[in-house]
Amino acid sequence: MVRKRSGVAASGLIAGALVVPAFLMTLTVAMAQAPAPGPNPQIAAAQASFESLPEAERKAIQSDLIWTGDFNGAVSGSYGPLTFRAINALKAGSRGAPDGILSPSDRRALAQAAQVARDAAGFRLVADERTGVRIGIPTKLLPRRDATPTGGSRWQSEDGKITLDTSTTPETETLVPLFERATATNVPGRKITYKLIRPDFFVVTGETATGRFYRRLAAGPGALRGFSIGYDKAMAGTVDKLVIAIASSFEPFPTGPAPAAATAVASTASPPVAAIPLRVTERYGVALVLSDKIVVTAGSAIDGCRALRVGNRNAKLRMKDDASGLVLLDLDGSGAGSAPALRGRALSERESVVLVAFGDDGGKRAAVALPGQGARIGAGSAVFAPLQPGQSGSPVFDRQGRLTGLVTGNPSDKVLIAGVAPQRAYAVADAATLQGVLGKAGLSLPAAQSGSELSTGAVIDRVGKSVLPIVCGL
Repeated sequence: MVRKRSGVAASGLIAGALVVPAFLMTLTVAMAQAPAPGPNPQIAAAQASFESLPEAERKAIQSDLIWTGDFNGAVSGSYGPLTFRAINALKAGSRGAPDGILSPSDRRALAQAAQVARDAAGFRLVADERTGVRIGIPTKLLPRRDATPTGGSRWQSEDGKITLDTSTTPETETLVPLFERATATNVPGRKITYKLIRPDFFVVTGETATGRFYRRLAAGPGALRGFSIGYDKAMAGTVDKLVIAIASSFEPFPTGPAPAAATAVASTASPPVAAIPLRVTERYGVALVLSDKIVVTAGSAIDGCRALRVGNRNAKLRMKDDASGLVLLDLDGSGAGSAPALRGRALSERESVVLVAFGDDGGKRAAVALPGQGARIGAGSAVFAPLQPGQSGSPVFDRQGRLTGLVTGNPSDKVLIAGVAPQRAYAVADAATLQGVLGKAGLSLPAAQSGSELSTGAVIDRVGKSVLPIVCGL
């Protein structure tokens, strides 16, 4: 028997939406407005110390920091500003030096505090037999378990104010229409605070008048699998960090046995001798097709490269324009793809756009559709978008599929909040700049005609073949 949801949980999960912490959106906006910092020697030293640890220990530290309420990021094992700040926030309680480094005693205290928090929530990694997903459940907070009407599982608090649902959908459904349905703005009292779609998953977060929601849906072999969580805003202090922990634990298509329970306390032995890190041999970027033989990208995508490949073809520098930050590359051989049409009108502030980039997908570079908004940096064009390292050179398209510019700013630090990249401002070479640079090389892009608004999927269908991944050999 399925119990009836009550209160906010019922309204907050309308249309399958999930509740998300409001503080995540606040942090995203603050980060988007802040200028990108230069290299920080203190962070670099702390990163070297952190990366000398085994990967399992690095991930365990980040997981523990989530449970102490100090870390808002994804458990990746990678060190960045979020981990640096989280460690310093933890050490502030003991008046430790704000150097971003955990001593053995700091690590023991962190592990013990995190385990106390896990035990208090009854957090357990569960293999959901109804949907096939693997997910962490705070069983003491959500003791009621039932089936959902759509064939998933539901965990709920005794008062019905917190609800977590898992779901599975045949692959006859596709991500794009479900994403657009989940982000629709025609639901009274419901506000979307963050949305991101990639070819293999989407994330939507938002809130109602009294509740918050978080939804994640992933595509895999023969199905779409996801989870959603909704809760009363009054419970944010308790539930916010649980949302991050649950999102970090979620495996839509798990392989292999479940990981063993975390070993909470670090050894009292001396820290291991720092290992020599493997040298990074590749960097990535994005190129836009101008013709069968020529592409354009950002200079930051190829700086310092000893060898270049665009798509599956070798490439070499044809022209560099320092004023615009753009470069043209010549490609060997022949390949598919045609130049997109360029809109003459400049990108306006707050205009909704779609960026096409490439991201990591199980060790492969996969196409990514990213939402963005037009912006200004001083007198120059810019875009607010959730870009990550390896996405410099991403082209920007309006909602009619017309090219409006190309990102020249360099996303240099990997930042995730609850598994989602925050939006920041990145400089863009606009339409006039692009045409000016191409004119110096005797090239041009066709003028785009005005048309009707397109869905994200339709924009990608129209322009996807014009965008190629760059592999930079270092």
